[in-house]
Amino acid sequence: MGTEKRERQKANRQLKYEQQAKQVQRQRLTKRVIVGIVAAVVAVGFVIFLALAFGDSDDDSPTPATEVSTLSSDSTSGGPLPTVAVPELSGPTTPIEFTYGTGECPPSEGSAEPVTTFSDAPQQCIDPAATYTARFVTDRGDIVVDLDTTHSPGTVNNFVTLARFGYYDDTTIFRTNTSIDIIQGGGLTNTDSPGYEIPDEGTGYEYPPGVLAMARTDAPDSAGGQWFFTTGPNSAGLSGDGTYVVFGAVTAGSDIAAEINALAGPDGDTPTESVTLQRVEITES
Repeated sequence: MGTEKRERQKANRQLKYEQQAKQVQRQRLTKRVIVGIVAAVVAVGFVIFLALAFGDSDDDSPTPATEVSTLSSDSTSGGPLPTVAVPELSGPTTPIEFTYGTGECPPSEGSAEPVTTFSDAPQQCIDPAATYTARFVTDRGDIVVDLDTTHSPGTVNNFVTLARFGYYDDTTIFRTNTSIDIIQGGGLTNTDSPGYEIPDEGTGYEYPPGVLAMARTDAPDSAGGQWFFTTGPNSAGLSGDGTYVVFGAVTAGSDIAAEINALAGPDGDTPTESVTLQRVEITES
């Protein structure tokens, strides 16, 4: 009996030793797996860090905050116009309250036949709280403008009224001047007039590329239906006067305006090729 008991005790001790050895082995294996996983995670993280820190970019230039979405360049084709940087309109440094006329308002959908002569400047026909966009449809492409009812509501009212009456239909861009980077239209020649004049809405305007402003004579309060676009850096020279009322900012088609200005002839004022303004489409929202 003594011998059997000792053998059982010996066998139990051996089993205990084997179980302990297996447990140690499992712990070592688990530790190796954990270390391997941690090392892999660290390696992947380091690769990502290097890619972010030293990786190349296709375009290092920042996107301008004032860039806008593309708009259709053609009422029939629907082709895209390039995205452009829209100039910020600050309005005049010396604003003047606008005095409206007594002329009739056009139908909101536009006149059936163009009207080119008026007895008086228009009364207030637009909603100052609404947003207005003008699309200048030319035979060279479209120019799209956000109209500024915040700083120049009276001038916008005059322009929208004339456009809805069809006053600008089948007219020309008759002036292209690269010395001051402008293109001018609003009739067939620089003597055309709707038959009235409107007051200026202040002075001290700025003329960066891409604004729409009223043309007039050297005398104040002499604008009627003519306007001009600024197309390049030379237009900043007009800021010394600041008396031409700015009433819109180009949001698409600035390249079209620049291409038209490039048609300036030897006299510095007349385009070498005709440019037709087929119509001005007004959108209200």
